[in-house]
Amino acid sequence: MPLTPLDIHNKEFGRRLRGYDEDEVNEFLDQIIKDYEALIRENKELQNQALNLQEKLNHFSNIEETLSKTIIVAQEAADEVKNNSKKEAQLIIKEAEKNADRIINEALSKSRKVAMEVEELKKQASIYRMRFRSLVEAQLELLSQDGWESLEGGSLLQRESREGREQRDGGENRLSRERETREMREALERE
Repeated sequence: MPLTPLDIHNKEFGRRLRGYDEDEVNEFLDQIIKDYEALIRENKELQNQALNLQEKLNHFSNIEETLSKTIIVAQEAADEVKNNSKKEAQLIIKEAEKNADRIINEALSKSRKVAMEVEELKKQASIYRMRFRSLVEAQLELLSQDGWESLEGGSLLQRESREGREQRDGGENRLSRERETREMREALERE
């Protein structure tokens, strides 16, 4: 058991002849008691400081551990966000490529359809041009026939017989023109 200031104070020594001066010894022991008490107080203060420092060290160790865990969790979360972002970006790119392909295919299909319609319209225009040319040529041929010149002159009888022929021919021509008109309309409706 450690020595206390009270133990030093209460310690008694045996007496001998020619021993030490009792007053000097008591003064020295009193000084030792004071110094010893001061050392004990200082020791307690140092122990308290050491305890406080140990508590702070534990606190900072806990903070360090928490920070380390937080950094690890944050790094994992960042990695997860990064991976998710990459996956999402890849999905967006795939979707955009798919949409682009669809739009391109639709545009190509429409352009082919328009090209086919243009070709069909060119064919129809060519057919109408040929029919119109035939009609104009037939009319020109009719106008260039010699019979038109004789209509201007001649006797009444000739006129009457010509008028009968013209009515007959005119009826046939009219029927022919109506038939051509009907055929052109039907061709237009089909196209």
